[in-house]
Amino acid sequence: MIGIWNARVNRNGSTSKFILSIEENEGYILTVNSEPNPSFILPMEATVEGNRLEATGRSFFSNDPVKVTLEFVDDRFAGTMTMPFVGELQLSGGKGRGASLAEELIPIVEPYRKANVSARSDEDIRQEVEKLIARMSIADKIGQMSQIGASDFSFGADVDAEPPERMVATGKAGSILGAFDSKRVFELQKIAVEQSPLRIPLLFNADVIHGFQTIFPVPLAWSCSWDLEAIKQACAISAKEASASGTTYNHGPMVDITRDPRWGRVVEGAGEDPYLGALIAKAQVEGFQGESLFDRETIIACLKHFIAYGAAEGGRDYNTVDISEGTLRNVYLPPFKAGIEAGAGSVMNAFNTYQGVPVAGNGYLLKDLLRDELGFDGMLISDYGAIEEIFIHGAAKNGEDASKQAMDATMDIEMVTRLYAEHLPRLIEQGIVKEEQLDDAVRRILTYKYKIGIMDDPFRYVQPEKEMEYHFSPAHLEASRDLARKSIVLLKNDGILPLRDEGKKIALIGPFAASKDLLGPWQFSRYGIETVSLKEGITGRGLDQQRLFVASGCGVNEELVGGLDHAVACASQADIVILALGEDSNMSGEAASRTDISLPNVQQRLAEEIVKLGKPTVLVLTNGRPLVLDWFEQNVDAIVETWFLGSQAGHAIADVLFGDYNPSGKLTMSFPRHAGQVPIYYNAFNTGRPVTAANMQTKYISKYLDCSNDPLYPFGYGLSYAAFDYTELRLDKTALTRTDALTASVTVTNTGNYAGEETVQLYIQDLYGSVVRPVKELKGFRKICLEPGESRTVSFRVTEEDLKFYAPDRSLRAEAGAFRLFVGSNARDVQEAAFELV
Repeated sequence: MIGIWNARVNRNGSTSKFILSIEENEGYILTVNSEPNPSFILPMEATVEGNRLEATGRSFFSNDPVKVTLEFVDDRFAGTMTMPFVGELQLSGGKGRGASLAEELIPIVEPYRKANVSARSDEDIRQEVEKLIARMSIADKIGQMSQIGASDFSFGADVDAEPPERMVATGKAGSILGAFDSKRVFELQKIAVEQSPLRIPLLFNADVIHGFQTIFPVPLAWSCSWDLEAIKQACAISAKEASASGTTYNHGPMVDITRDPRWGRVVEGAGEDPYLGALIAKAQVEGFQGESLFDRETIIACLKHFIAYGAAEGGRDYNTVDISEGTLRNVYLPPFKAGIEAGAGSVMNAFNTYQGVPVAGNGYLLKDLLRDELGFDGMLISDYGAIEEIFIHGAAKNGEDASKQAMDATMDIEMVTRLYAEHLPRLIEQGIVKEEQLDDAVRRILTYKYKIGIMDDPFRYVQPEKEMEYHFSPAHLEASRDLARKSIVLLKNDGILPLRDEGKKIALIGPFAASKDLLGPWQFSRYGIETVSLKEGITGRGLDQQRLFVASGCGVNEELVGGLDHAVACASQADIVILALGEDSNMSGEAASRTDISLPNVQQRLAEEIVKLGKPTVLVLTNGRPLVLDWFEQNVDAIVETWFLGSQAGHAIADVLFGDYNPSGKLTMSFPRHAGQVPIYYNAFNTGRPVTAANMQTKYISKYLDCSNDPLYPFGYGLSYAAFDYTELRLDKTALTRTDALTASVTVTNTGNYAGEETVQLYIQDLYGSVVRPVKELKGFRKICLEPGESRTVSFRVTEEDLKFYAPDRSLRAEAGAFRLFVGSNARDVQEAAFELV
């Protein structure tokens, strides 16, 4: 019974397919996935007697039990599965994944396809939109501004609404959230174009954050690759897979700058630096949207969360934000500005307040800054329930007042809640909201419906044949593996890595030794059971299994009966120990803030017992945020930060551990020594009493009594199996005029024994001016590959543009004066030179 099985279930007139994976690893584990909608059932421990399997577990969203009873005969099985909200299902099926449900949809969709549909010009679209708006009633317009869920499922508070089919048929919805497959898209789109009052097609929205069916590394991980082209390709592949299933409008990328690792959503962003964050935002928009939104393999990108959501106090999700306008503009704005300049079709508001006003109703941020100053003319969509939360925050008297504030702030689409539908008709009747405001919103929405082609060809994104070709395809899996390798950061190596196949015995110990929980949060893949575990990655290299000892030792957060003793016994037999520790995917992401960002106590205890054996030990981390690793830095021989690497995680990690790939990742968030240091980031301001090497023993300076100010691992840090030496930093001039450029050059030499890739980083400090500037700011980087003994000169061109910042008067300018320029392998280990802007 070990392996993958499938069963089709007909229920309420529709067909679903369940894919069951049974693995044996210190007992039996049953994992359930499903089509067309992803399964939210967590892996279950199972008991097996003869040909009978029984398992009990729970779903992600309910504590009510999931119960499975199955009996196997040869290549067939039968049994029952009881699920919350569903009840008992009869299962009967066979070996393997079985035929795709998408195949059955191909002949159904074919008659609805249109040929020879071409992209319209901007002027043509403008004229058609105006004609349509002239025919629309107020109810029609509000319908276009209302997004509903594809089912009754809710990510937050319950939403009181009619069934989606009825709302679409009556014109009460313009977009749909969470239709995970092409069949559901086809069903709802067919209702829209055949039954709704004006026959306007729907947009279909989904959170495609780091892959659709093929899962890539989480964004915090892929940012550590510093490989903009690979990130762009990952987003393009994600768009190909999502658009094949009918998704047209993404709720991503998240481009929030994140400085506090307690915040769970750091996993979705590009880290703490606005310069790198802006480049990655641009790459993601270009990947998702491609050359043209009319291309059926692209989706509309939505920049989120505008703005400063990453500054939530205490790292607690949905919490208050209280920052200066200088910080808003110089730290949090650049990625949004870059994404808008790249053509992002949508922006989503942040949940937080700014200057005491919730962003969803903040006219200064959404209208004055986003629309008027930055020139954004795309669709502005509320985050889930954010308009309703304006009055929950206490900035509006009631839902009616909240609706007015959101409209005045130019909010186009309300996600899932129904305040617009409930209150806007009366507000317009009373003259409090103008119908022209609705026209502006609807104009933007309809423009994008024409841009992507659905107004002329409503079913063009229902592509079941492309689902079968693209989803989890070998080419996409290879791209995922490649980016996963590039995302791994080597934090420590005392020479134990790379591992060599010299007949030594290896113990793989920890809750992530054989776990498939390597995809991370914000993914809805139906192929999760085929994620490559670390154990599979190692054994897949042909390692003699007689030399590999595997033990979990403990769960992620809980002890296992006899687990610790078994792990110690396994490790005692080995020459080298790989400790596979970390966070599960529910410990990162939305609503997953942590006050203690160290590893769970049960894993710490396991590590301490293993280290006592005195064996060479490698820590392999699976996690979605920087963790406190000071004890591990002092007590293990190597630390490999792998984050959540996606569908090919195990292969990618094994590639690095055994030297088939030389790690090249560089951190995009600083790792603190202690949680008391956070928020911690490299581009901080100098204080009036900065700590220096000369004064660190004195009292009245800005320092801790019990810990260094410095992070354990700084921004930009990452080791290689090669060794890189920086020499001869030189500037071609020391006085820079506003119409000129200077060139900074450095020689980088590979002094190690392995060929390797290095990311050479340029930082600049503005020493004085009208306002305090950070001690360093990333302003450029170059990736180079060097053979052992090879040297190369790396040059950077610096102009006035690189020195600009937002001043207190909101102007973007560079001020004359003295600057320092730094070049090195990370924000800490640099060479420096001086110049002036004159």
